[in-house]
Amino acid sequence: MSENSTTDGAPQRSRWLMAAPLIAFAALAAIFWFRLGSGDPSRIPSALIGRPAPQTVLPPLDGLVNKGALVPGLDPAVFKGKVSIVNVWASWCVPCHDEAPLLTELGHDERLQIVGINYKDSADNARRFLGRYGNPFGVVGVDANGRASIEWGVYGVPETFIVGREGTIVYKLVGPVTPDNLNTVLKSEIDKALK
Repeated sequence: MSENSTTDGAPQRSRWLMAAPLIAFAALAAIFWFRLGSGDPSRIPSALIGRPAPQTVLPPLDGLVNKGALVPGLDPAVFKGKVSIVNVWASWCVPCHDEAPLLTELGHDERLQIVGINYKDSADNARRFLGRYGNPFGVVGVDANGRASIEWGVYGVPETFIVGREGTIVYKLVGPVTPDNLNTVLKSEIDKALK
Protein backbone atom coordinates (compact mmCIF):
# COMPACT_ATOMS: atom_id res chain seq x y z
CA MET A 1 0.00 0.00 0.00
CA SER A 2 2.83 2.33 0.63
CA GLU A 3 4.10 1.80 -2.93
CA ASN A 4 0.85 3.13 -4.43
CA SER A 5 0.87 6.27 -2.34
CA THR A 6 4.45 7.15 -3.34
CA THR A 7 3.84 6.55 -7.03
CA ASP A 8 0.64 8.64 -6.99
CA GLY A 9 2.40 11.59 -5.30
CA ALA A 10 5.38 11.63 -7.69
CA PRO A 11 3.43 12.53 -10.85
CA GLN A 12 1.52 15.20 -8.94
CA ARG A 13 4.73 16.78 -7.65
CA SER A 14 6.41 16.72 -11.09
CA ARG A 15 3.39 18.43 -12.67
CA TRP A 16 3.61 21.25 -10.14
CA LEU A 17 7.37 21.56 -10.66
CA MET A 18 6.86 21.82 -14.42
CA ALA A 19 4.06 24.39 -14.06
CA ALA A 20 5.86 26.58 -11.49
CA PRO A 21 8.07 28.49 -14.00
CA LEU A 22 5.05 29.18 -16.22
CA ILE A 23 3.02 30.46 -13.26
CA ALA A 24 5.93 32.64 -12.08
CA PHE A 25 6.39 34.08 -15.59
CA ALA A 26 2.67 34.86 -15.92
CA ALA A 27 2.66 36.61 -12.53
CA LEU A 28 5.70 38.75 -13.43
CA ALA A 29 4.27 39.59 -16.85
CA ALA A 30 1.01 40.75 -15.24
CA ILE A 31 2.88 42.94 -12.74
CA PHE A 32 4.99 44.56 -15.49
CA TRP A 33 1.95 45.08 -17.72
CA PHE A 34 -0.02 46.91 -15.06
CA ARG A 35 2.96 48.97 -13.81
CA LEU A 36 3.97 50.10 -17.31
CA GLY A 37 0.44 51.06 -18.26
CA SER A 38 -0.27 53.03 -15.10
CA GLY A 39 2.34 55.77 -15.47
CA ASP A 40 2.08 59.04 -17.35
CA PRO A 41 5.28 59.41 -19.42
CA SER A 42 4.86 63.19 -19.53
CA ARG A 43 5.32 63.23 -15.75
CA ILE A 44 8.93 61.98 -15.79
CA PRO A 45 10.76 64.21 -13.31
CA SER A 46 13.63 66.34 -14.54
CA ALA A 47 16.73 67.04 -12.50
CA LEU A 48 17.00 70.37 -14.39
CA ILE A 49 13.83 71.95 -12.96
CA GLY A 50 14.94 75.01 -10.99
CA ARG A 51 18.37 75.05 -12.62
CA PRO A 52 19.72 77.39 -15.30
CA ALA A 53 19.09 76.40 -18.90
CA PRO A 54 22.16 74.71 -20.43
CA GLN A 55 24.70 77.21 -21.71
CA THR A 56 25.06 75.48 -25.08
CA VAL A 57 25.44 77.60 -28.21
CA LEU A 58 23.90 76.00 -31.31
CA PRO A 59 24.29 77.10 -34.93
CA PRO A 60 21.27 78.36 -36.90
CA LEU A 61 19.29 76.22 -39.32
CA ASP A 62 20.88 77.09 -42.67
CA GLY A 63 18.62 79.15 -44.91
CA LEU A 64 15.73 79.47 -42.46
CA VAL A 65 13.99 82.81 -42.88
CA ASN A 66 11.11 84.24 -40.85
CA LYS A 67 9.45 87.55 -41.83
CA GLY A 68 12.26 88.31 -44.27
CA ALA A 69 15.10 87.85 -41.77
CA LEU A 70 17.40 84.91 -41.11
CA VAL A 71 16.41 83.03 -37.96
CA PRO A 72 19.33 83.04 -35.51
CA GLY A 73 20.83 79.99 -33.83
CA LEU A 74 20.59 79.36 -30.10
CA ASP A 75 22.60 81.60 -27.79
CA PRO A 76 21.83 81.04 -24.08
CA ALA A 77 21.69 84.82 -23.59
CA VAL A 78 18.24 84.82 -25.29
CA PHE A 79 16.70 83.33 -22.15
CA LYS A 80 17.40 86.31 -19.91
CA GLY A 81 14.42 88.60 -19.38
CA LYS A 82 11.87 86.57 -21.38
CA VAL A 83 9.67 83.56 -20.75
CA SER A 84 10.68 81.00 -23.35
CA ILE A 85 9.12 77.83 -24.66
CA VAL A 86 11.90 75.52 -25.84
CA ASN A 87 10.77 72.70 -28.11
CA VAL A 88 13.07 69.85 -29.18
CA TRP A 89 11.80 68.57 -32.53
CA ALA A 90 12.70 66.86 -35.81
CA SER A 91 11.03 66.51 -39.18
CA TRP A 92 11.26 62.70 -38.97
CA CYS A 93 9.39 62.67 -35.63
CA VAL A 94 5.73 61.70 -36.18
CA PRO A 95 4.38 63.31 -32.96
CA CYS A 96 6.23 66.52 -33.91
CA HIS A 97 3.93 66.79 -36.95
CA ASP A 98 0.90 66.51 -34.67
CA GLU A 99 2.08 69.19 -32.23
CA ALA A 100 3.32 71.68 -34.85
CA PRO A 101 -0.01 73.56 -35.26
CA LEU A 102 -0.28 73.94 -31.46
CA LEU A 103 3.23 75.41 -31.27
CA THR A 104 2.30 77.81 -34.06
CA GLU A 105 -0.72 78.84 -31.96
CA LEU A 106 1.56 79.40 -28.95
CA GLY A 107 3.84 81.46 -31.19
CA HIS A 108 1.09 84.09 -31.54
CA ASP A 109 1.37 84.92 -27.83
CA GLU A 110 3.52 88.07 -27.76
CA ARG A 111 4.49 87.47 -24.12
CA LEU A 112 6.43 84.34 -25.09
CA GLN A 113 9.56 83.55 -27.03
CA ILE A 114 9.43 80.22 -28.88
CA VAL A 115 12.82 78.52 -29.28
CA GLY A 116 13.41 75.38 -31.32
CA ILE A 117 16.17 72.82 -31.02
CA ASN A 118 16.25 70.81 -34.24
CA TYR A 119 17.41 67.31 -33.28
CA LYS A 120 19.54 65.15 -35.62
CA ASP A 121 17.78 66.36 -38.76
CA SER A 122 18.77 67.47 -42.25
CA ALA A 123 18.47 71.19 -42.98
CA ASP A 124 16.33 70.60 -46.09
CA ASN A 125 13.85 68.38 -44.25
CA ALA A 126 13.66 70.77 -41.28
CA ARG A 127 12.97 73.78 -43.55
CA ARG A 128 10.32 71.79 -45.46
CA PHE A 129 8.69 70.81 -42.14
CA LEU A 130 8.50 74.45 -41.01
CA GLY A 131 7.29 75.51 -44.45
CA ARG A 132 4.46 73.00 -44.22
CA TYR A 133 3.25 73.88 -40.71
CA GLY A 134 4.50 77.43 -40.23
CA ASN A 135 7.48 78.56 -38.21
CA PRO A 136 6.62 79.46 -34.62
CA PHE A 137 10.30 79.77 -33.68
CA GLY A 138 12.14 83.07 -33.30
CA VAL A 139 15.31 81.08 -32.65
CA VAL A 140 16.29 77.65 -34.01
CA GLY A 141 19.46 75.90 -32.94
CA VAL A 142 20.66 72.82 -34.79
CA ASP A 143 21.67 69.88 -32.61
CA ALA A 144 23.23 67.72 -35.31
CA ASN A 145 24.91 65.19 -33.02
CA GLY A 146 22.40 65.21 -30.13
CA ARG A 147 24.86 66.43 -27.45
CA ALA A 148 22.91 69.59 -26.61
CA SER A 149 19.72 67.57 -26.16
CA ILE A 150 21.56 65.36 -23.68
CA GLU A 151 22.54 68.49 -21.73
CA TRP A 152 18.86 69.47 -21.69
CA GLY A 153 17.99 66.02 -20.31
CA VAL A 154 15.96 65.01 -23.37
CA TYR A 155 14.71 61.41 -23.42
CA GLY A 156 13.41 61.63 -27.00
CA VAL A 157 11.67 64.01 -29.35
CA PRO A 158 9.45 65.88 -28.92
CA GLU A 159 10.01 67.48 -25.55
CA THR A 160 9.08 70.98 -24.44
CA PHE A 161 10.56 73.14 -21.69
CA ILE A 162 9.44 76.39 -20.12
CA VAL A 163 12.34 78.66 -19.21
CA GLY A 164 11.56 81.57 -16.86
CA ARG A 165 12.77 85.17 -17.18
CA GLU A 166 15.83 84.41 -15.04
CA GLY A 167 16.95 81.72 -17.51
CA THR A 168 15.88 78.88 -15.21
CA ILE A 169 13.99 75.80 -16.39
CA VAL A 170 10.63 75.82 -14.63
CA TYR A 171 8.76 73.00 -16.39
CA LYS A 172 9.37 70.03 -18.70
CA LEU A 173 6.81 68.20 -20.85
CA VAL A 174 7.91 64.81 -22.16
CA GLY A 175 6.13 63.86 -25.37
CA PRO A 176 4.08 65.96 -27.77
CA VAL A 177 2.06 69.04 -26.97
CA THR A 178 -1.58 67.98 -27.37
CA PRO A 179 -4.81 69.99 -27.13
CA ASP A 180 -5.44 68.33 -23.77
CA ASN A 181 -2.08 69.00 -22.10
CA LEU A 182 -1.83 72.44 -23.70
CA ASN A 183 -5.06 73.57 -22.04
CA THR A 184 -4.82 71.66 -18.76
CA VAL A 185 -1.09 71.81 -17.96
CA LEU A 186 1.10 73.85 -20.29
CA LYS A 187 -0.91 77.09 -20.26
CA SER A 188 -1.11 77.10 -16.46
CA GLU A 189 2.66 76.52 -16.21
CA ILE A 190 3.22 79.35 -18.70
CA ASP A 191 0.98 81.64 -16.63
CA LYS A 192 3.01 80.80 -13.50
CA ALA A 193 6.23 81.63 -15.32
CA LEU A 194 4.82 84.94 -16.58
CA LYS A 195 3.91 86.14 -13.04
